[in-house]
Amino acid sequence: MLKWKEVIKVEYPKNFMGMSDLMEMGLSKQYLKRAIATPGQTFAFKLDPTKKTSPYIFDTQEFERWRVKDTVMQNKAMQRKQTIA
Repeated sequence: MLKWKEVIKVEYPKNFMGMSDLMEMGLSKQYLKRAIATPGQTFAFKLDPTKKTSPYIFDTQEFERWRVKDTVMQNKAMQRKQTIA
């Protein structure tokens, strides 16, 4: 089973990055949208919340904590599926 310490941590060049910057680093748009839609998330926000098409900005330190936790949770879910089948 995957543990917190075993997940490869990503170093980000800036403390705050846009969605396109993160996609250039190899993260998929679908994954970033799922992260934004996660209930209770505190790491992604619109640059100007009053505008519908305003770009999202990510606090990379908080996003990395969420990403590591999400990776571990996904791995646990896959382990459960294998034991059930």
